[in-house]
Amino acid sequence: MLYKYKNNYQKIAMGLLSLIPDMKEVARLQEEIKWYQAEDNRTLFLWKNEDNDFTGVLGVEVNDGVVMVRQIAISPAERNEGVTYKMLDNLEKLFPEQKIMGSMDTSALVVKWEKKKNENQK
Repeated sequence: MLYKYKNNYQKIAMGLLSLIPDMKEVARLQEEIKWYQAEDNRTLFLWKNEDNDFTGVLGVEVNDGVVMVRQIAISPAERNEGVTYKMLDNLEKLFPEQKIMGSMDTSALVVKWEKKKNENQK
């Protein structure tokens, strides 16, 4: 399930964001979290698995009917478990009227998710 970022989740969020290749330095991670907090149309979500552990992070920006997935990262232990698709399914439920799109970094994942979703609807 997706949870909106709160300040008491900062260490968890920074740990998960650090799984993204260009986000290794603490100052860069703090800057990224501040960026999401600076505007109402930007949101950082944390993903909680069935064991009630935070195992993923999803950063979005909402503009003009589009939800742009800017970042997505999942802990190594949870990868290849369909977690990405579950996260995007939950995101779609939160923004049912908007189109979900990926950034340059996330577009391949979003396209795969859309294909799988469309196959399952047939």
